[in-house]
Amino acid sequence: MSSATQRAELQSQIWKIADEVRGSIDGWDFKQYVLGTLFYRFISENFSNYMEGDDDINYAALDDSLITKEIKEDAIRTKGYFIYPSQLFVNIAKNANDNESLNTDLAGIFQTIESSANGYPSELDIKGLFADFDTTSNRLGNTVKEKNTRLAAVIKGVEGINFGRFEDNKIDLFGDAYEFLISNYAANAGKSGGEFFTPQSVSKLIAKLATHGQSTINKIYDPAAGSGSLLLQAKKQFDDHIIEDGFFGQEINHTTYNLARMNMFLHNVNYDKFNIALGNTLLDPRFGDNKPFDAIVSNPPYSIKWIGSDDPTLINDERFAPAGVLAPKSKADFAFILHTLSYLSEKGRAAIVCFPGIFYRGGAEQKIRKYLIDNNFVETVIALAPNLFFGTSIAVNILVLSKHKTDTKTQFIDASGTDYFKKETNNSVLTPEHIEAILELFAKKDDVEHVAISVDNDKIATKNYNLSVSSYVEAKDTREVIDIVEVNAKIKNTVANIDRLRNEIDKIVSEIEG
Repeated sequence: MSSATQRAELQSQIWKIADEVRGSIDGWDFKQYVLGTLFYRFISENFSNYMEGDDDINYAALDDSLITKEIKEDAIRTKGYFIYPSQLFVNIAKNANDNESLNTDLAGIFQTIESSANGYPSELDIKGLFADFDTTSNRLGNTVKEKNTRLAAVIKGVEGINFGRFEDNKIDLFGDAYEFLISNYAANAGKSGGEFFTPQSVSKLIAKLATHGQSTINKIYDPAAGSGSLLLQAKKQFDDHIIEDGFFGQEINHTTYNLARMNMFLHNVNYDKFNIALGNTLLDPRFGDNKPFDAIVSNPPYSIKWIGSDDPTLINDERFAPAGVLAPKSKADFAFILHTLSYLSEKGRAAIVCFPGIFYRGGAEQKIRKYLIDNNFVETVIALAPNLFFGTSIAVNILVLSKHKTDTKTQFIDASGTDYFKKETNNSVLTPEHIEAILELFAKKDDVEHVAISVDNDKIATKNYNLSVSSYVEAKDTREVIDIVEVNAKIKNTVANIDRLRNEIDKIVSEIEG
């Protein structure tokens, strides 16, 4: 089955599920149930495959009593969790429509799966994974029967997705489902979820920028991990970049933190190869002991407020002190950028999605830009096309940081032209060809008229450290070129014709009057 066919089937099935529960569950809440059910199905099938190995057995058909303590412990140490045969998705889905205690059964199963990791190294990676899949919530209905009916509709719908083995899929199942749900509930997505979701095409570009030129990467990090899509795009580049010590990320939003951990499992990243932490990256960073990182990817929240100078101790923080100034309290963008730079290795790269305003405003932001340019940390600034993100039409930039530049120039790329994106119904997208074209510009560092230019840092200093792409890449003049000589000739010819016609009209009038 081709990727296009798989994607179409996934979207059709999700829409069918939505029809079953339409009007009863808010669109954004509905997303949680679909994604949670997809995850439940995946870990069930993944766990069954592990338990069966190469043996000719059907784990789902076994009686729970056959599972010994030794079997359970061995499975938890390897997979990080345990699911009894009776708790598997396939067995729950079988009787979902007739199960009068479906909602409480599911709640019990989820609690048991999570608690199976208690006391094991995987405990923190498993704990709370199903916290947002609340099967007893009144959002599902006011009565137990209503709740069970809607839960059964979602479960049977997800059961109907026929993709064979999850790991053999040609698409990013979770990411595709997430994008489809966001795009179809766009009214809620802007503030409720679009802010932490980076479209897959943009994620792919960012991951490729951060890993460019590195055959081996010690580990990859995202300080504002969201649903984990940026980290997982790097996993897809495994053939080109070996990530030795895994995936690290921190996320402040509890729901999204759970999605990121689910996403890791969905992409077969074992619990001992990822570490996603919950918390405020700027005020309570969790991975200082794990730095430096050879690759950092990030789409931090745009221009959010933070405590900044209200906490005088922050200026002494090793992440912010070198710049000599803190990011403005009303705009934390450069706080994330300085945090990222502090965690970057000497051989690594960071690729960060940025709001354009931070590149030209004055005050503290200008002083931080000065620090970055004077110390030669900015490799490239890329202006992307507008309308690439759900819930906003802003044309964002990508800032690429590096500590191993061999020259003192900064590259600027204008990828906002029609050669670098495709316009679709609701949003713009980057095709694989567009991504490769941008990467080629980045890698070669050649000047291309109206598209790319490398500028001496000394020149940037004379422009108040302005890093706006439009300040350096001259826009192509799309106005029609007018040949003034040709226009004058046409005017002269027109005037001559008018004079001739007037003479002919005067002659005719004179004959009539005579």
